[in-house]
Amino acid sequence: MKKLIAEFIGTLWLVLGGCGSAVLAAAYPELGIGFVGVAIAFGLTVLTMVYAIGHISGCHLNPAVSIGLWVGGRFDKKELLSYIAAQVLGGIAGAGILYLIASGKSGFEMGGFAANGYAEHSPGGYSMFAALVCEIVMTFMFLMIILGATHSKAPKGFAGLAIGLGLTLIHLISIPITNTSVNPARSTSQAFFVGDWAMGQLWLFWLAPIIGAILAGVIYKYMSPESDE
Repeated sequence: MKKLIAEFIGTLWLVLGGCGSAVLAAAYPELGIGFVGVAIAFGLTVLTMVYAIGHISGCHLNPAVSIGLWVGGRFDKKELLSYIAAQVLGGIAGAGILYLIASGKSGFEMGGFAANGYAEHSPGGYSMFAALVCEIVMTFMFLMIILGATHSKAPKGFAGLAIGLGLTLIHLISIPITNTSVNPARSTSQAFFVGDWAMGQLWLFWLAPIIGAILAGVIYKYMSPESDE
């Protein structure tokens, strides 16, 4: 239960910090954070949580990460579904807090609410195929970073930096394409409040990250010369 509470809180923070920066701050050009600021915010949420709860739950905060770690031999299958449930609920709670804050302003409109999308709902107008490829590849690389940085042979104490900066880089690449998911819990949380088109396109933001995570788990496990035991 302590692990699940940690995953709930961590995913709540990821959504509130990352999506919150997009909804509350990036909406104001005079603040100057733009895509770069949002990318940094997402990286900082993971960076801070790695050191806050990494020793409790492993700080997955993401169903794709949990699945990738399981495929890569780093996570127990019997904990998988409970972790995913805690992450999704934590994400929805984070989006709920964000909604309560954002809707407190006169003239509030839901708009995209930092939801992920493709085609007409892609920030740059990218196609469904482009979004699918992007999310698979970005999640694959994210899991490769996580699996490598947390390996027993990796330098100690730096995993949080590598993972946080990796997520920042992923956002810098892919915000224009899909608004960046690489995390089904993050996508579900925003789609839950937007409804309509966001729920209709949510399938891609579960399917693609899971495919990318599985591929990374298989390839890194094969590539790694020594077991992480």
